[in-house]
Amino acid sequence: MKKGYWMAMVSVLDEENYPQYIAANKAAFDKYGAKFLVRGGQASSPEGFGANRHVVIEFESYETALACYHSPEYQAALKLRRAFSASHFAIVEGA
Repeated sequence: MKKGYWMAMVSVLDEENYPQYIAANKAAFDKYGAKFLVRGGQASSPEGFGANRHVVIEFESYETALACYHSPEYQAALKLRRAFSASHFAIVEGA
């Protein structure tokens, strides 16, 4: 079975409150077995637009990645992410 991934480029607009989102998403990520491959760190954007935070999260399957996103736990956290940041976000199936 192919793995599923969340890929996000996030521009944090409210550094003071963004940690609320990080705390809130833990319930969904624990429930769905999320594994962070990239979470912040140094980055450069030699092409296209940039962001100040990059995230890649691995899930057991594409279906699990979708289920996590649509879960009540993540939807509650998502409200915080949208309040404190702007994002480009995709859920993709692995190779």
